[in-house]
Amino acid sequence: MAGDLRTRFVYVMGLQVADDASYQRYRAETAPILRSYGGGFGYDFAVARVLASKTSQPINRVFTLGFPDRASADRFFADPTYLAARRTWFEPAVTAVTMIASFDEPVPAAE
Repeated sequence: MAGDLRTRFVYVMGLQVADDASYQRYRAETAPILRSYGGGFGYDFAVARVLASKTSQPINRVFTLGFPDRASADRFFADPTYLAARRTWFEPAVTAVTMIASFDEPVPAAE
């Protein structure tokens, strides 16, 4: 039925990661918090060369981050434990953040 279509909220993000070890520590520290809000990574790419961009910010990492809905994403990004890990590991490791897109993605019935 058309009315039964489920969706999940997805971000497509671009980063400039300057310190891979600290960024990986950030990912490890925040993974359980992310899962507790129903979130997870869909795709994750290390980018060698950007051919076209709508920003002057450099990008060497592109990924998708999905949540059950936008409210879950908002709660994750406001979580005090997440924010502490972000300050400690993400902010020193990442020199640029670009939100490429955000959208509601249809979820196939089998998922």
